[in-house]
Amino acid sequence: MIIIDGQKSPLEVRQFENLEQIIEKVMEDRRMHSRVVTDVLVNDEAFSEIYPHQAEDMEASHINRVEIVSVPTSEMAQDITRELYKVVTLMGKAGRQVSDLFRQADDDQALELYGDLLEVNRDFLNMVGVLRNDFSTGTSAEFEESLADLSGLFSEMIEIQENEDWILLSDLLEYEYLPVVEKTKEIVAKLRESVKDSIKKEKHG
Repeated sequence: MIIIDGQKSPLEVRQFENLEQIIEKVMEDRRMHSRVVTDVLVNDEAFSEIYPHQAEDMEASHINRVEIVSVPTSEMAQDITRELYKVVTLMGKAGRQVSDLFRQADDDQALELYGDLLEVNRDFLNMVGVLRNDFSTGTSAEFEESLADLSGLFSEMIEIQENEDWILLSDLLEYEYLPVVEKTKEIVAKLRESVKDSIKKEKHG
């Protein structure tokens, strides 16, 4: 049995060789073109790939039931832009705190918070990847430049960290990283508006 967004599909598991073929066939349906798959359940257990094309290794003969859950791309984008704004605000706050702690020679606490900052930075860059194509209208070049700056600074910060030059790291955070984060925050706010407008157009279109 194959269930798509709560509805039983006319497709049957036995028509396919593996899970990847099932997912591909489901995504070919034009109703899925403006949707993003959020969950795949196989025999009532959540499935997520640990390595690329793992779904291909899951033979249909071992599957009784596949459930696919999706949301409209616009809804997903709206959730992500909300999240992005929170994350970029957090990046600014943490960057300021880390810089201050290094200046006060409180290296242990600064490094602990700095580890969190790098993690948040990574999450931000990953989340942005989902939005880049459909919803960066009007902010595209600016957005790309800001992301390139963030990525470059990210690499530089890691290099300075390896050399344990905390004053240099503090300067980099205060004078280069924080201004880029502020600029990115403005772009994310625009992006959020752009997504809202797209959703309005979809509803009225």
